[in-house]
Formats: sequence, C-alpha cells, structure tokens
Amino acid sequence: MVNNAAKTKQQRLDALEKRMLKADLPLKRSAHQLVFGGPNADASLMFVGEAPGKNEDLQGLPFIGSAGKILDQLLESIDVKREQTFITSILKYRPPNNRNPSMIEIIEHTPFLIDQIRIIQPR
Repeated sequence: MVNNAAKTKQQRLDALEKRMLKADLPLKRSAHQLVFGGPNADASLMFVGEAPGKNEDLQGLPFIGSAGKILDQLLESIDVKREQTFITSILKYRPPNNRNPSMIEIIEHTPFLIDQIRIIQPR
C-alpha cells in the first residue's frame, strides 16, 4: 500500500471524495449528487463558495451556473483559466430550494473542506 506522502494530490482528493460519498452527511438524501470540486488538484488558487446551486447539483460540477459565468469572466480579466484553479464549496450537497445552510450542515461539512485545503495547499 502506498503511504499518504507518496500519493499525488489528485489521488488524495479522490480518496477524500470516496469517503464523502460513504459518509452520512446532512443534505445527502435531498440532493441529486455530491459536488466535490475541481478541476485542478495542483492549483495555487482556490475558491470556496457557500453551497452548490441547482445547476451544480444536477451536473455535479462547482460554479457552473450564473455565478460560475461571472467567476469565469473575472478569471479571464486577470488571465487565469478555470483549469488553473480548484473550486469548491463549504457544503458539498445542495440545500433544498437553495435555502441558506444551517449551522449543523456547515459544521458537518467543514472537516471535508479543511481536508481539501490541506491537500491542495493553495497559496
């Protein structure tokens, strides 16, 4: 078995994502799917949103709705491509009716966000 230090960042993120899929997290049953984050595990720039929206929940990808379009425009204005970043949210499952997350939901999801940050180590 390969130790954690020898694994690539992407392998460590993949393992974290698998753990999340198995975890009994708040909102898991009401959401369509996990929105883990991406695309670049080796990114030096990381964006963290609050929670997935409708489009993100349906497609499993972060920031692809109207907020994602604005983010893409802002990135383009500073010559950064989305592929150079890692984008995620505090919550990995969408709250029903796009309501604000509860404190319990934030508390339960935050350790996974912290693990993502530790793995990616953005500047």
